Amino acid sequence: MSSAGKLSPATAIFIIIIILLSSFSGNFTVGCYTSIFSFGDSLADTGNSLHLSQTIGYHVNSGTFPFGQTYFHRPTGRFSDGRLIIDFIAQHLGLELIPPYFGERNHDMFMPGINFAVGGSTAMNDSFFDQKGIHEPYKNVSLIHQLSWFKQILPSYCHQSNCREIFNNSLFLLGEIGGNDYNHAFADGRSFEEIQTFVDPVIHSISNTIIELIEIGAVTFIVPGNLPIGCISIYLNNFSNSSKDYYDPETGCIIWLNEFSQYHNDKLQTELTRIRDLHPHTTIIYADYYNSAMAIFRNPSNYGFKEGELGPCCGGSNDKVSSSKNTDEKYSCDGPETKTCDDPSEYINWDGTHLTEAAYKWIFKGLLKDYSYPPMENSLCNGGLSLHHNEL
Repeated sequence: MSSAGKLSPATAIFIIIIILLSSFSGNFTVGCYTSIFSFGDSLADTGNSLHLSQTIGYHVNSGTFPFGQTYFHRPTGRFSDGRLIIDFIAQHLGLELIPPYFGERNHDMFMPGINFAVGGSTAMNDSFFDQKGIHEPYKNVSLIHQLSWFKQILPSYCHQSNCREIFNNSLFLLGEIGGNDYNHAFADGRSFEEIQTFVDPVIHSISNTIIELIEIGAVTFIVPGNLPIGCISIYLNNFSNSSKDYYDPETGCIIWLNEFSQYHNDKLQTELTRIRDLHPHTTIIYADYYNSAMAIFRNPSNYGFKEGELGPCCGGSNDKVSSSKNTDEKYSCDGPETKTCDDPSEYINWDGTHLTEAAYKWIFKGLLKDYSYPPMENSLCNGGLSLHHNEL
């Protein structure tokens, strides 16, 4: 071969590296986000409420087994038997699991990001509920507080000169948040009409937080909507009705509660469109938790779940753990003697309020494929360069 046809040593090494990289299975991801900053409630909490409970003194059952049994094999403070949607997002992007803000904090461990989400959190501040006389079990953990924690950590995380660069390569997960604003009111016996008036203030709080984060330097957001609460075990129990017309014949979910979730989600999407128009340089992805979950509730067997099973895997009385409308009024998924189903992967509902790891996995896969706007797979990383359908 002539010298013109020979490869230089550097070029040969480069080609070998490319071949080796391309030979990896779908589990390999080329990361384009270095960090995830997360805000929200128990659907995204990776341990903050557990750490807070040790200082504030309120009981958090997510710190006891069987929570965490499926993936971590120990309780981590996550309100599920395993991973949450935020965990699947991090793993899909090739990042480590995002550590909670509270607890064993170490600034060196913040490279994959920080999670400020706390179980029981609300979008509205405590004073909103105090003025309405609504009992709020968890104080000082609202979205407003979470944003203040983020601002407090900024001097330790980045300097004025490089914050923008870091945030350009960061993903901001804002939610799910707002569900507890309604949950507390429903639990307090407030009317549908009154609770519906909470939606605009909740959306306003979410909107203000997004805009503040944009002003700080955030560029890419995932903003989830609310889940279909009419399919959640505790709502099926607390709002049971003898009328067949009360329930969706296809799913067994309570129709009016799901319509309420859709009302919130419609308002949220309208507001996200407004923010996109004001800040065209940002990417704001609406994550449609509702419809991704409803795809599972409509055809559970397609995803490996039991047909017609809306009861919780964990909690309830010994003979009613599988019942959707006759479970104990207060679920008990707390401690080693708790009754659990044999296989959590066959159940959508975990503890009456939260979902199983299996459900969260399928919801996340649905978000990637069909249930996000703009499409998550195409919007992340300038065309999805880092997103491969790895086995989760």
